[in-house]
Amino acid sequence: MERQRQQSQYPWIPGATTVGVVCPEGVILASEKRVSYGYLIVSKGGKKVFKITDRIGAACAGLVSDMQILVREVEAYSNLYSLDVSRPISVRSAAKLMSTLLFNRRLAPLITQTIVGGLDEEGATLYALDIMGSVIPDEYAAVGSGTEIAMGLLEEGYKENLTIEEAKNLVTRAIKSAISRDIMSGNGIDFLIITKDGIREESMKF
Repeated sequence: MERQRQQSQYPWIPGATTVGVVCPEGVILASEKRVSYGYLIVSKGGKKVFKITDRIGAACAGLVSDMQILVREVEAYSNLYSLDVSRPISVRSAAKLMSTLLFNRRLAPLITQTIVGGLDEEGATLYALDIMGSVIPDEYAAVGSGTEIAMGLLEEGYKENLTIEEAKNLVTRAIKSAISRDIMSGNGIDFLIITKDGIREESMKF
């Protein structure tokens, strides 16, 4: 009976593998494409990386609808901030803004773990946020159901002087490794590559 109860709960848990890495040239955010609820694959082409401003992006794991709502709100507030003070919002401020929005929804939370990264006057920075809005700065981060597997590759391969291409290769290896072991992740990778030249989106299918 207990086993049946656990199985009935499991299909509603969304899975994902989402990774972010900082390097001297910029930030890479990436996530695989599969949208799943337990044993059901809802989509093989879901997008979990989002542009917030010309220099800031977010990558999420969790309910896609909650990701989209959260990112749209942060994007709107960031644009209002830029219009109000005549300068772009910093990565730290965007992460704190997202944290406030998540904490305000704590009684009916948005089911999403998020990585926010980008470039500003402080350089390339990255922040990981949980459902309640905790903000943790880091040089690399992974969230979602494939976190444990992806983090092992990131721990082994990360160096402070990585080039953008080396960082992209590291992120690709980390997500591919997670996909090979995590049934709720798969079907390719979406990248958000943030440098001084702006944001570039790339996609890889396999």
